[in-house]
Amino acid sequence: MPNGSDGRSLRVLVAGAGIAGQALAFWLVRGGHRVTVAERFPALRDTGAQVDLRGQGIEAIERMGLLDAVRGKLVDEKGVAFIDGHGRARATIMANTSGQGRQSLTSEYEIMRGDLVRILNDATKDDADYVFGKSVDGFEQDAHKVVAHFSDGSSGEFDLLVGADGQGSRIRQAILPKGFDPYWRVGIHMAYWFVPRIESDSSIRDTYMVPGGRQIMRRSHNPTETQAYFVMREESEDASAIHRAPVERQQEFWADRFRDAGWQTERFVEGMKTSPFFYSQEVVQVRTDTWSEGRVVLAGDAAHCASPYSGMGISGGLVGALVLADEINRHADDLPTALKNYDRVLRPFVDEIQAEVNPRLLRLAMPETQRAIDAFQAATALACFLHVPDLVARFSKEDRGGAWQLPANPARRSAA
Repeated sequence: MPNGSDGRSLRVLVAGAGIAGQALAFWLVRGGHRVTVAERFPALRDTGAQVDLRGQGIEAIERMGLLDAVRGKLVDEKGVAFIDGHGRARATIMANTSGQGRQSLTSEYEIMRGDLVRILNDATKDDADYVFGKSVDGFEQDAHKVVAHFSDGSSGEFDLLVGADGQGSRIRQAILPKGFDPYWRVGIHMAYWFVPRIESDSSIRDTYMVPGGRQIMRRSHNPTETQAYFVMREESEDASAIHRAPVERQQEFWADRFRDAGWQTERFVEGMKTSPFFYSQEVVQVRTDTWSEGRVVLAGDAAHCASPYSGMGISGGLVGALVLADEINRHADDLPTALKNYDRVLRPFVDEIQAEVNPRLLRLAMPETQRAIDAFQAATALACFLHVPDLVARFSKEDRGGAWQLPANPARRSAA
């Protein structure tokens, strides 16, 4: 294992064994650092819905040497259909598989979150020290070290603590000013779960628009399971609070909001009861002016959650991990410089992917009335007939991350 560029090996604690945390561990151990990954769940959280890779995220996975592993687990989703209440496609936008231009609504690299988590774990578990069922409940730091206090009552001394603990990060809460709200809200909420697959479930993702600013999506990822999504526009205290309620109450809430929606609503609501998981969330972005304080730094969604509608949440986590590791590997003897550079280098990319989320455009795609739904579908059908989405995707010079380029490979830079 190579040492950092200055020969110093750091003791790094990563809080969170998700996408960003494991990607960071991958690069840091190749920089010669001793990495401990603490995950509050008792085992690897290899569940969740479908995610995608785009732009610089694809390049980041390729640099890790994991692109073939990802390709071996891709979900066969050929495109997105906008359907009516009878399930008939009014317009269909296919994935851009040309290898050029911009990914469409469906990426060429669609993968289940659990599969990507396992791929990253297989690539890091022999080099990093994974500790499950243990969270970082607090810490204190000085100019020379950070002492982390764990949920089991133990403590550990490290050179750096990384908060990769997700959108609701407790590490972030500890380093930001008291009362600061890091969330930028777009007034949209979603829930998703799995139901048994039926014969009519195809490899095209179905999107069904419902009056009242609601959507139902169906996408199938293997021969036996289908993902169901309920999405709605709502700005209310009830909607924001429901995500913290017990799962049974969440399911009642979503079933009630979609009771009159039609299409396959009854099937999806019934499937909630036997789903292996159920997840409800408010669509937000995490926006802060700083990602670090002293020897504590944030990564992934804890630092810069871009939201599902950016299409770059997973890619952003992979890219951010590479940039952070690059700076640590080059400046292991000067962490203030490393963390300052991390912010300076990555911030333009984060600004770019977060700007992809435009609340006005989202509202257009979630109409309030049936008349507006019909108009949206007619316009989309005409655009598809004229091959506009395909041409735009193929001839776009940049994907959603813009022209921003990844820094050189951290592992190469740290090689002795």
